[in-house]
Amino acid sequence: MSSEDAQTAPARAAWLRRIDPAVAAAFGCILLLLLVGSLYSPNFLSADYLLQQLKVASFLGVIATGMMIVILLGQIDLSVPWVVAMGGMMASAATAYGVAGNLIAIPFGVACGVALGIVSGIGVAYLRIPSMIVTLAVNAVAQGLMVAFTGGAAPQDSASPAMRFIATGDVAFGIPNGLIVWALVGAAAVFLLTRTTFGRAVYAIGNRERAAYLSGVATQRVVMLAFAISGGLSAFGGVLLAGYASKAAQAMGDPYLLPSIAAVVLGGTSILGGRGSYLGTVAGVILITLLQSILSVMQIEEFGRQVIYGLVIIVMLLLYGRERLVR
Repeated sequence: MSSEDAQTAPARAAWLRRIDPAVAAAFGCILLLLLVGSLYSPNFLSADYLLQQLKVASFLGVIATGMMIVILLGQIDLSVPWVVAMGGMMASAATAYGVAGNLIAIPFGVACGVALGIVSGIGVAYLRIPSMIVTLAVNAVAQGLMVAFTGGAAPQDSASPAMRFIATGDVAFGIPNGLIVWALVGAAAVFLLTRTTFGRAVYAIGNRERAAYLSGVATQRVVMLAFAISGGLSAFGGVLLAGYASKAAQAMGDPYLLPSIAAVVLGGTSILGGRGSYLGTVAGVILITLLQSILSVMQIEEFGRQVIYGLVIIVMLLLYGRERLVR
């Protein structure tokens, strides 16, 4: 071995050690799914088809970003389905009030999600209610409010032009606006988790909340803020979905609960909290989206897809959750 090789070998070994096996496995599965998909359809690897899949993935990616922050705390957010629906329905409802309504439609929809997230956060952080219970309750409250708002019928309001533009349009080089929005949300999440006190506190709480509290972290405030972010991003995902379909719909968020959790844990984020990277969540979102596409091509019913997502979560918990418990 030459002296140059001897110098680069430790650096190469250190770089390899930094690679998260779960993230590497997720990207490996993406390549495998692309290969399998190309066997079913020659258009599966075309640029147009891949861009379309990334556009679809952007909606799940925005929702999964909020879910990842909550899971890093060692918590879970089961209010996603109707927070998504509320975000889309409230943003669409605002358009009925003319120009002013169109201007405030998107922030109003997101604000409704943030408000529900704060309720969940108060329940978890200050009232010490298990996140699974309080977010299920918030989901039920949101469902009741939306059913009462619409009278049990399909909403008649349509999405604003801005909602349709950010969900379906493109500004340059044919890149979907939804994908750009996801990239901006992802960049903000990476900065928040890696460059701010809040991000360090999230990881610390996920590893050991009591130790974080004793070290001076305002754990209750951080937990409440994390749920507020999750609620806001879920509602924003609903806004994008409403723009994509030109209108909101009841139960439009139902297909996003298990996929958002599965995407996060597939990317190597420990469902017990304290460990995970956003790159892994990106890989998980793309993997879930491609898996959905292939299952659709194979004409697998919705119940079969839900079974697959559940099995994915169980397998990832067995692989990475047990390791955490041993530690």
